[in-house]
Amino acid sequence: MREQKKLGANEPHHASRITHHAFTLIELILVLALLVVITSIAAPAMARFIRGRALDTEARRLVALMHAAQSRAVSEGMPMMLWLDEKTGAYGLAAETGGQSGGQVIAQASGQNADPKAENLTLDSTLAMAVLHTGAGAATMFNNLPAIRFQADGTVDENSPQTLKLTDSDGFTRTLTETRLRTGYEIADAPSQ
Repeated sequence: MREQKKLGANEPHHASRITHHAFTLIELILVLALLVVITSIAAPAMARFIRGRALDTEARRLVALMHAAQSRAVSEGMPMMLWLDEKTGAYGLAAETGGQSGGQVIAQASGQNADPKAENLTLDSTLAMAVLHTGAGAATMFNNLPAIRFQADGTVDENSPQTLKLTDSDGFTRTLTETRLRTGYEIADAPSQ
């Protein structure tokens, strides 16, 4: 059998042999200073990443609205107008209520309830939009704003803008261009600056 040794009066207790380790105030300050330096280096890169995501998200949201306009035009059998306000950064979708005048499509909403399915959206505050019309004919307009007209067969009207350009505050852009067969728009593969 094994004997258990009892602690006597001359032997220290086990608890007193444990040493306590802690950080000193200087060590804590150095760690916090290091965290501040790392954060100050990473923050601008993170801000650029977030702004880039806003640009991509807005381009995708605009393409999704174009698909919705195209679907509505086909399903309802009437032209849909995707209007674009470059100055305010607003855009939206509404049914066409007007007609053509001298080759230029002139459509206007005849009141707030002209299209109960109308949608109004606004660009992210860090973005700007430019509508580029390179066609020979007069530009398609909706309420005196440039517009993309989706015809009842789902194609894009020949007088609609061929290119939309979204630009963020750092100058990065995403370009949406009309497809060759005028069936819609697509986001350009590589971002340009």
